[in-house]
Amino acid sequence: MIIEQRFHRAIIGQKGEKIKEVRDKFPEVIINFPDPTQKSDIVQLRGPRTEVEKCTKFMQKMVAEMVENSFSVSVPIFKQFHKNIIGKGGANIKKIREETNTKIDLPAENSNSEMIVITGKKANCEAAKNRILAIQKELANITEVEVSIPSKLHNSLIGSKGRFVRSIMEECGGVHIHFPTEGSGIDAVTIRGPAEEVEKAKKQLLSLAEEKQTKSHTVELRAKPEYHKFLIGKGGGNIRKVRDSTGARIIFPTAEDKDQELITVIGTEEAVAEAQKELEALIKSLDNVVEDSMIVDPKHHRFFVARRGQVLRDIADEYGGVIVSFPRTASQSDKVTLKGAKDCVEAAKKRMLELVDDLDAQVTMECVITQKFHRSIMGPKGSRIQQITKDHNVQIKFPDREDQQAPSADAPVQENGEANGEVKEPVDPLAPKKCDVIVLSGRKERCEAAVEALKALVPVTIAVEVPFELHRYIIGQKGSGIRKMMDEFEVNIQVPAHELQSHIISITGLSTHLDRAKEGLLERVKELQAEQEDRALRSFKLTITVDPKYHPKIIGRKGAIITQIRNEHEVNIQFPEKNDENQDQITITGYEQNAVAARDAIQAIVDELEEMISEDITLDSRVHARIIGARGKGIRKIMDEFKVDVRFPQSGAADPNLVTVTGRPEHVDEAIDHLLNLEEEYMSDVVENEAKMAYMKPSGSTASSMEEPRGPSKGFVVREAPWATGSEKGYDSRFGCERSRVQIPDEPIVFVEFIKETEEREMHCDTAGMYEKEIESADLLYVTDSERTRL
Repeated sequence: MIIEQRFHRAIIGQKGEKIKEVRDKFPEVIINFPDPTQKSDIVQLRGPRTEVEKCTKFMQKMVAEMVENSFSVSVPIFKQFHKNIIGKGGANIKKIREETNTKIDLPAENSNSEMIVITGKKANCEAAKNRILAIQKELANITEVEVSIPSKLHNSLIGSKGRFVRSIMEECGGVHIHFPTEGSGIDAVTIRGPAEEVEKAKKQLLSLAEEKQTKSHTVELRAKPEYHKFLIGKGGGNIRKVRDSTGARIIFPTAEDKDQELITVIGTEEAVAEAQKELEALIKSLDNVVEDSMIVDPKHHRFFVARRGQVLRDIADEYGGVIVSFPRTASQSDKVTLKGAKDCVEAAKKRMLELVDDLDAQVTMECVITQKFHRSIMGPKGSRIQQITKDHNVQIKFPDREDQQAPSADAPVQENGEANGEVKEPVDPLAPKKCDVIVLSGRKERCEAAVEALKALVPVTIAVEVPFELHRYIIGQKGSGIRKMMDEFEVNIQVPAHELQSHIISITGLSTHLDRAKEGLLERVKELQAEQEDRALRSFKLTITVDPKYHPKIIGRKGAIITQIRNEHEVNIQFPEKNDENQDQITITGYEQNAVAARDAIQAIVDELEEMISEDITLDSRVHARIIGARGKGIRKIMDEFKVDVRFPQSGAADPNLVTVTGRPEHVDEAIDHLLNLEEEYMSDVVENEAKMAYMKPSGSTASSMEEPRGPSKGFVVREAPWATGSEKGYDSRFGCERSRVQIPDEPIVFVEFIKETEEREMHCDTAGMYEKEIESADLLYVTDSERTRL
């Protein structure tokens, strides 16, 4: 078999479990897979031909299913929304995987990739893709536009390893630009992202396409990787100036590119030449290393060198690798040295002076938030606090956790605030607890903004009124319903205890999430109320009185008739139990109009049954079996043809010949006529067979001789044969024919049978019954020893 090597591991399964199942199913077939290093697609199957063919078909089916399930599609989703795709505890992604029957792989947290890969059947992959995109669209102001660009320009716009298109995506806030498959001939290019950024990317893409169509020129420059950030500038400011003044596009390498020094400039020849000149001048100035110094108050030194010099590392990254050296702590010197490219040193000095200015203007501010909310505010691994620190350029310090345990009953009671011989100041009951105070450091206006951001992260609780009788449906089976809502809206939903019978459900979470959660809960309430109303309508009951003797007919064979009525009218039909008082009451439950329609259908069957009559006829019991036929095929055919029911007597009945025919009068008459005709036809055969049996019965002397003990067999003795005198002849009562047996010692034939045909040409042979057709045209049958053994 030719099976692509990529499927071999899947067919073999983990620890060979799957291939073991195949081998167990086809134990006579030996299956050999090629060595993985050979990169061969040939799988060998060896064994009996029929088994190998069956195994081949089975494995072809397995491979076809794998091929069908190996379709893959990549969906670009903005990195910040990956956590929403995953959901709390992986709930969202698990649900999408289960409902679409697909495999969904997300990039690692520390990866820069935004691609989510979906694998499975094509239709399922598309469904999963649409659901993931819908989550992103719901969370952000995401728009999607199509731009028509000639397909012949797509490769040049994408650039080597996607460099050109990636530069546009990064510059425009990380929008996603999707080009159609190469060779498809489709001109439409899709741009997806925030509305403003999409419009910006569209303009740049069309501008680049226009340049490519007219005349495009490319130049490559080289600069040390540490200069790139400085050349680009904060927020891309420096490179934007060059681009605006020249009209050329400058593309810097990404972390994935092998050549980290290569800078590409594209545009018209004039624009590229001008941009090249400006960039080369900048790079040349950066290669001019200078050393400079500045004064920084020693009290601020600790800020720069703290956390293993994180601030200095950030400055070096941003300003072309400038080396900043602070004096030793013991020297108390205020001179700081900077070494690097002249422009970079100047920019680094300016930035450090800004930081010193911030430190001089720094204030300390307190934000009081109850300790129980601190963990929630910090977020997973402190991510929320890190974001606030970065956004507002402030320092945030959380207090140590206070021991929440109650004081021991054995602890001595302190009076008048005495402890260890010292008198403590009385505690102000209105003063905040130390464990609730968060301290912020930074510029006043920034600290105030950070305080507001912290307070916005404090979970808020709102109450939503929901009818008590719906609470159990909101909770769902084993809490699945309420867990789903909590994961979807990222809130905590508290349902009151059952014994309280309260109508209030509490929702706790971030204020930004509460509105969506409340809407979602109220929407669920509406759905449940609609279901309740529907359930009430569906619970309509009515009863119909039907004589119990008709119940089996209404149910039908194996419940076929009643199942059809139930499915057709979407109702439940209940027949009375054996011990019920009302044995003639049939209950129908469902929508009122459906229940009425089902009742009418049952009544129609009853009306038809009431019109039926039953007639008894006498049929000779000896023909019953033949009329019934093998496994009842004969009698079923008669009942279907004449639309009647025919009942034969049970064994041991008073009258074994009495047969009952039930149905409409005209059908009963036709069926009885047919049965009587069959009786007349079959009785002639019965009489003839009985006569034969009487003629074939052995005589008394033969019977008595059979009871005598037999001696050892002498084999076949030839007497009065046609070729010898004294052939042994006789009438064989078992087969109704004359026969002779002879023994021929020197030949391989065991015996020869001479058979004379009867009137009906019924040929019989005790060792060769399967040759009856051949016997019809031959008087002699030779049976060899091997044939006899086989038969």
